[in-house]
Amino acid sequence: MASSTFELKGEYIALCDLLKLEGVADSGGQGKSMVAEGLIKVDGAIERRKTAKIRAGQVVQAFEQTIKVVAG
Repeated sequence: MASSTFELKGEYIALCDLLKLEGVADSGGQGKSMVAEGLIKVDGAIERRKTAKIRAGQVVQAFEQTIKVVAG
């Protein structure tokens, strides 16, 4: 399983934007679709809110990729 770290530039990032920036989704729209289909987990639980606020300390799982979010 691939693992990466994302450094926040503010207080939070929208989940669909994080997926786009980390290369999991080709676009924000594709990221929203993936979330709506229940393919994304945040802190081990399926997340269905497309614009969920992801904050430092949270872990996002997408397929075989794990993204750890840290403060900037």
